[in-house]
Amino acid sequence: MNFSSLLLGIRMLVLSVVVLSLAAGNGHAQQPAGVSDSVISPDDFSSIRDAAERGEAAAQFKLGVRYATGQGVSIDEFLAAEWIRKSAQQGYVDAQFNLGLMYADGNGVPQNSEQALVWLRKAADQGDGRAESNLGLMYANGSGVQQDAAEAARWYRKAADHGERTAQFTLALMYAGGNGVAHDAAQAAAWFRKAAEHGHVLAQYNLGLMYLNADGVTRDVPQAVQWIQRAADAGDPKAQFAMGVVYANGTGVTKDDVQAVAWYRKAAEQGLPDAQTNLGTRYASGQGVARDPAQAVTWFSKAADHGDMSAVFNLGVMYANGTGVSADPIEAYKWIDIASIRASGEDQKRGAAALQTLHGALRPVQVIEGEKRAREWLEQHP
Repeated sequence: MNFSSLLLGIRMLVLSVVVLSLAAGNGHAQQPAGVSDSVISPDDFSSIRDAAERGEAAAQFKLGVRYATGQGVSIDEFLAAEWIRKSAQQGYVDAQFNLGLMYADGNGVPQNSEQALVWLRKAADQGDGRAESNLGLMYANGSGVQQDAAEAARWYRKAADHGERTAQFTLALMYAGGNGVAHDAAQAAAWFRKAAEHGHVLAQYNLGLMYLNADGVTRDVPQAVQWIQRAADAGDPKAQFAMGVVYANGTGVTKDDVQAVAWYRKAAEQGLPDAQTNLGTRYASGQGVARDPAQAVTWFSKAADHGDMSAVFNLGVMYANGTGVSADPIEAYKWIDIASIRASGEDQKRGAAALQTLHGALRPVQVIEGEKRAREWLEQHP
């Protein structure tokens, strides 16, 4: 049976939206600038403790950080919270910020979003960008306060103006999606650029896409490739996949199938289904890499396990034709049936047409078994 080309269309690049999480919520108070990561000698620890006991706010905070991180003393989250609270109550901004995080995460104190809000607001009122950014997140998520996208945007803007790159990135997303602010692609691009210039990897990737798609900026392919590659070099799998597409199509670079495969592989090895599918296609066709149908099956299988319907369809083709795997019409029917049910648009139409071809070539008992296997897979991959 031979009923379809294995060549796949390259995915369109779309603006990436990420799920945000509370900054520095790692179970420990955040260490401020100027506090050394080196091991603290007993004498130094005693000096900090003595100063803290005399009521010096900076020393109280430093002592809390030592207990939180185990520098010169055994880790004790409760003592950490106690000393950080003493410092916070004196208005020490780093302590206020960290105490807010401790309440948000329940580290050394009972988890309490309302108290987190209180202490983060105290730090934010002193112009602390980290606290402003986390207040934005709390209003965005409705943590300890009524959910309010506009108020979230207001706090993110404050933090962004203070140079917080996560807030700059988030504010860009809000402008891109019209969430809490009026949709404004130019503002989105401007804030992505600020975050990108501060090294925010997803901002670099998204800024590259905006230059590529003329979204909020004049189309500039060299700038697009520059920013996408910076994100790819930093290890972002979507950016690595995008670089594969760039080299496959010769977009702003000399077309290079070997480079395309190299970038697809980087993203595929990080588990990105689009890249796994495209890498499988390259192994199936021998484009940019030695033809290896068995490797194609391996990568299609990985992508299919992540729900990529192009990979699912291609697995059906491979089993139907015995390419890279022993021919198995029942297994072919299973994968094509899955594609006909789960895929959408042209992929669904292609699957339905191929299923009809297979249906006419198989015995009824084989069709029944293929449908059974498809149902089992669909139940396991809701």
